[in-house]
Amino acid sequence: MTSVVSRRLILGALAASGLASAARAAPAGFDAAVVKPSQGRAPAGAAVYPDLTSAIAAAPADGARPFRIWIGPGIHEGQVVVDKPFVRLIGASRTGSVINHLAASGLAGPDGRNWGTTRSATLFVRAADFRAENLTLNNAFEGLAEMTKLGGLRSHDGAGPQGVALMLDRGSERSVIRDCDILGYQDTLFANVGTALFERCLIVGSYDFIFGAGRVWFEGCEIRSRPRPGETTDKLDQGYIVAPSTPIDQPFGFVFHRCRLTKEAGTARASVFLGRPWRPTTAFPDGRYGDPRFVAAASYLDCWMDDHIAPEGWTEMWFTGRDGNPRTMLQPEDVRFSTHGSYGPGAAAFARGRTLSDSEAAAITRAAVIRDLR
Repeated sequence: MTSVVSRRLILGALAASGLASAARAAPAGFDAAVVKPSQGRAPAGAAVYPDLTSAIAAAPADGARPFRIWIGPGIHEGQVVVDKPFVRLIGASRTGSVINHLAASGLAGPDGRNWGTTRSATLFVRAADFRAENLTLNNAFEGLAEMTKLGGLRSHDGAGPQGVALMLDRGSERSVIRDCDILGYQDTLFANVGTALFERCLIVGSYDFIFGAGRVWFEGCEIRSRPRPGETTDKLDQGYIVAPSTPIDQPFGFVFHRCRLTKEAGTARASVFLGRPWRPTTAFPDGRYGDPRFVAAASYLDCWMDDHIAPEGWTEMWFTGRDGNPRTMLQPEDVRFSTHGSYGPGAAAFARGRTLSDSEAAAITRAAVIRDLR
């Protein structure tokens, strides 16, 4: 299937290309550069590579020092895997330097097999001390268009419209993502491993679009919900922001501090839940069922919320029980969901999840959640 790029991304890339070609060279201090023809010059002293995969391959395997890759203006197509430590990806323009790929769980990959969620990411991080700044990560699968057409992929299918933009995968640790746009529809950000810091990022999606077992601090980010056609009889069951699968021995999962929960046009009032608890299936000697070692954790601290947030706040999620029942429900009250200091049109005394006391909220600090990550 041909990759589809939104008009917004095309315009951003074109605008950035015009600025770059106006006569300004990229700043110095980079080890490598990926530059599209006629769209700017590489930084002085940087080796030029045809694509990001080639540039990352040139990074030292021992991670003795940061390896800085400048990503020029334009739409850079293809899946990217960061498998070297201390790689830095720095875009020339936040909206104009775009890493773009189209894949979704229910679509066939080049090998003829469905991508599946865990193979669908535009960018995989599989090494420690990764940094990304000033760029866009886009999964170009058009989830809304797909789910509104007859016979399209559906979220409740085994292989549906799940399409990851960024996956923090096995091997990642101490990732920092600043001033980036991370765009998708369902399962946009799979923060599954290690610690991570997201600062001043825009994260866009509709359905469980921030999920996984990682230990992550979100500072000053915009979390934007997209409309989703109802798949149930409840017209106000339209979306979920987080679906954490936090291990029980991990004190923190996803923490949002001073973030803004916004919505795209068409997202209904009171239709989006703050989150629901994901309990992955694991193989045990007596069968395959939801692993009780995963007890979701997520907190929203001092966040502004638009009116798309449901007054319940949180909701349940199904898993396969030990008795084989695939619709066993894990309730918000049985996990670690909380809020404190919420404000804005969607803020409420949420009916589900905990409201933290001032002292409880004060104990959830950036240092406690992600240690010394800066």
